[in-house]
Amino acid sequence: MAKHYLDFEKPIQEFEEKIIKLQSLDNDSANVLELERLINRRDKKIDEIYGNLNRWQRVQLARHPERPYSLDYVGGIVDEFVELHGDRAYADDKAIIGGIGKINERSVLFIGQQKGRNTKDNLYRNFGMMRPEGYRKALRLMHLADKFSLPIISLIDTPGAYPGLGAEERGQGEAIAKNLIEMAKLNVPILAIVIGEGASGGALGIGLCDRLIMLENTWYSVISPEGCASILWHDAMKASDAADAMKVTPEDLKDIGICDRIIEEPTGGAHREPEKMYEILKTVIQEEIELIEKENSSNNYLQSRIDRYDKMGFFQEQE
Repeated sequence: MAKHYLDFEKPIQEFEEKIIKLQSLDNDSANVLELERLINRRDKKIDEIYGNLNRWQRVQLARHPERPYSLDYVGGIVDEFVELHGDRAYADDKAIIGGIGKINERSVLFIGQQKGRNTKDNLYRNFGMMRPEGYRKALRLMHLADKFSLPIISLIDTPGAYPGLGAEERGQGEAIAKNLIEMAKLNVPILAIVIGEGASGGALGIGLCDRLIMLENTWYSVISPEGCASILWHDAMKASDAADAMKVTPEDLKDIGICDRIIEEPTGGAHREPEKMYEILKTVIQEEIELIEKENSSNNYLQSRIDRYDKMGFFQEQE
């Protein structure tokens, strides 16, 4: 399958096409030397480009079609994964996956929003946009985790909750609001990880947590940059300006106390070395669960979550 390159990755594409062409030729000394030279130049260009990304470029990377999705991470991290289905009320929302598996012999519950790799898969997964039954499915599984004292790992990657008429008729807003109420009361660690896009209530509905961590090339905000630009300037083409104004990157969110930890990706993004990304995230998950349990040794998760969210933002009273 041909690689996908974003606009700002075009210089890398030129080097890699030349490298592939040289690799198909005879291994004489001249070709070997030229190959080494091209690889060195390619690596320097990768460091140069990815070392100076702006906010809009990070948003684009978060949407990269080759980026690992929830099922990829589950497959690369978890042993003996058993997927569970359905909300026991209406349907099984394919935009979210969930199930129980083991990380180094410890059972955990994974839930995660899932996109597709092609048009057929995206239609099947509804482009990672959950409907009310998806939030109710997630809540059913989280109550199961609470019952059996399993840590909850929530993988966030969505352009938003599905805005269709049927979803609204079945109570989209109520389903998200109920998840927030119920997740606050769960007496097990909840670790939320933004692995791609984190847009609006679609992300928040499975995002209330004890700690929020974000991969380096991800974003998290109340609306997409295009949506913000369309509302403020009536021009979605100003999405880059909106991304800067909204401050959507992990660094921005860490500065204001929303993101607790930023996970560095392999140079060039998680999609360039997915296996390495799985190993990094597996280690981080274990560290974070231990940290949450240590900070909540009294098992008063509700109070610690109240304290956590009370610290976010600020207000000022005027006489």
